[in-house]
Amino acid sequence: MINTFKETSLHKTLKNLYARSSNGKTEIQKDGMIYDIYTEEGNIIEIQTQNLSRLLPKILKAHSLHRKCTVVYPLSETKIITYKDKEGNTLSRRKSPKNKTIYDIFRELTGLYPILLDKKFILEVVFTTTEEIRTKTEEKIQSENKKRRFKKDWNKTDKKLIEIRGKRLFSKKQDYLSLLPENLPTEFSVKDVKESLKTEGKENSILKNVPIMIWVLCKMNLIIFTGKKGNLKLYKISDEK
Repeated sequence: MINTFKETSLHKTLKNLYARSSNGKTEIQKDGMIYDIYTEEGNIIEIQTQNLSRLLPKILKAHSLHRKCTVVYPLSETKIITYKDKEGNTLSRRKSPKNKTIYDIFRELTGLYPILLDKKFILEVVFTTTEEIRTKTEEKIQSENKKRRFKKDWNKTDKKLIEIRGKRLFSKKQDYLSLLPENLPTEFSVKDVKESLKTEGKENSILKNVPIMIWVLCKMNLIIFTGKKGNLKLYKISDEK
């Protein structure tokens, strides 16, 4: 099969689900690209579990040929971590304390902002419960992406879909702006956004994503910089339709 080396179970499961629902074919070579799903209408669906920015060249190519593109991004609201030995026997299983919220998507959108409002583009966020498989190793090792600060005695070997809990589509201006709190002043700072989200009962894991959310919304021209008040940068929602 084409382009499935190191494909996780999560990616494969979602790919097959969306292929069936769209009457599409998987792993299709076309336009000099390999598409996850090529639909009956000649549009494409890409399943991407991380590093969404890598899809930009493929999306731009598809758009140049007037193909609509849907990017499906599974966001793990709950993650179960399972440790196994090298024979595949389960050693332990626990719930991860690190779970994602919708505000985490902005860290994935820093390289996609030029096309997020294109009429031929849809971002579909799928809220999931997933299981991450970690296989124990005899010695402490570095991860394949070389990002570990310290070596560990396990390696990620798979990620599985346990449950789809819901979906949220992003294609229009208001889809993205709806993540800003409703009680903001006309001109607001990052601090104002954080304080407003706090009053809505949002947790600290959400607040840490506010600066990158403001950066992305600025790049999309959905909000604009208006000046400074002391050391605080001020913004307002753009009047552009």
